[in-house]
Amino acid sequence: MVATAEELYNSFPHTPAPDALPGTFGKLNETQTAAVKKLREILTEKGFTKRLDDLTLLRFLRARKFDVGQAQIMFEECEKWRKSFGTDTILEDFHYDEKPLVAKYYPQYYHKTDKDGRPVYIEELGSVNLTEMYKITTQERMLKNLVWEYESFEKYRLPACSRKAGHLVETSCTILDLKGISITAAAQVLSYVREASYIGQNYYPERMGRFYLINAPFGFSAAFRLFRPFLDPVTVSKIFILGSSYKKDLLKQIPEENLPVKFGGKSEVSEKEGGLLLSDIGPWRDPKYIGPEGEAPKAFEL
Repeated sequence: MVATAEELYNSFPHTPAPDALPGTFGKLNETQTAAVKKLREILTEKGFTKRLDDLTLLRFLRARKFDVGQAQIMFEECEKWRKSFGTDTILEDFHYDEKPLVAKYYPQYYHKTDKDGRPVYIEELGSVNLTEMYKITTQERMLKNLVWEYESFEKYRLPACSRKAGHLVETSCTILDLKGISITAAAQVLSYVREASYIGQNYYPERMGRFYLINAPFGFSAAFRLFRPFLDPVTVSKIFILGSSYKKDLLKQIPEENLPVKFGGKSEVSEKEGGLLLSDIGPWRDPKYIGPEGEAPKAFEL
């Protein structure tokens, strides 16, 4: 039997992480607690019945600085998008059979966890070859796969990671590798990155825990400093821009045994297991931490 949303919600710990920020579950003041209650009342009156749990509502409220009216608009827009995109059934409906081939031209994968229990997501943007990739897939299917991964992240990865950590895990640790990136390659992938960023910010808010840009080209850090004043301070505190000497910084956050060898760690995966790009190793594959949701599905068959 498929686990209900309530069964899944109750199957993992909700104890706040040691470094949980104000405004997160278990770290609320009276005004914030009241905002959650008010937002749920408004959405219930408007006929919404799904995704009204505290964790979800808090993410939309944090994204809108606990402005209930703005959080309501954001939530409603998200639900409208989910219906039109077919998000609720995408894990069953979508099969990304070309992923093993796509991975060679745009490596994107999850691999184990960081020291705070977050799933580690790695994207090798500098290795993108869009010309070859679009011979076997389309931007539309890439975005479908992105949403498929977000849904799997929320339903399978985070619950398993929370169980292993012994506390609530709500965010990811991302490594974006810019090694070898060129202006041409960056321009080619800009359309996809723009669409992907829009989906993440508007429909899966507050999912970024740590964000490392490594092998950043000369001048990248200086350019980022120009934009820092216009960005939310909480967001800025999660972003780390590193050049080619990034190993020490990554190992502060990710255990050596969890960080892939190619990035300075000791984690290796055999080709029989799918290799680094396709193995998808983490607590969501470990029977000790898999709950009523079952093991995380794969969008393709090896």
